[in-house]
Amino acid sequence: MVPMTRYTTHISLLQRVSASTDPAAWREFCDRYGLLIRSFARRRALQPADCDEVVQDVLTALTQAMPGFEYDPTRGKFRGYLKTITLREIQKRYRQHRELPLATDGESQGVELERDDAALDQTWEDEWRQYHLRQAMRSIEVEFSEADREAFDLYAVHGTPAQETATRLQLSVDQVYQAKSRILKRIESLIERQVEDEG
Repeated sequence: MVPMTRYTTHISLLQRVSASTDPAAWREFCDRYGLLIRSFARRRALQPADCDEVVQDVLTALTQAMPGFEYDPTRGKFRGYLKTITLREIQKRYRQHRELPLATDGESQGVELERDDAALDQTWEDEWRQYHLRQAMRSIEVEFSEADREAFDLYAVHGTPAQETATRLQLSVDQVYQAKSRILKRIESLIERQVEDEG
């Protein structure tokens, strides 16, 4: 397997960003968290253009806050800090557009801005889990062969029967089973490491 070298550890990335002298660190930071922020904003019923602005506003706020930032896990996890900033920017967007229409997709339609804390926390946790899965899948892209990835996608993700998957990809059924098993174990391992890395 090819080791995951593109993405540094969470804490070391925060340290690089806080130094404010590493443009590559900021690009990686935005690459990691931009979609998380945008997806959460979307689930808060914002239109796509407003979601993009929320991402920019959150990253701007972090740009101002990060120089000299010292990560102290005893004061709470970074994801809680990021959620607070993201929610503040979403609420600011609502105050600026009192009559802002709801997004038209089925998931967001009818979602109100004000939710109870438990529901809000659950929405953020759902997006955070998706964030971790996306991070893990980036490693899968470079660590496994195209044949293994296609077998996993067809069989494990889309539910195509193993025999049909094997026939379509010119693999044995056993190879399909092995691809699913290896990739699932690797995803679980990567996500576990990412969660530990958060502190």
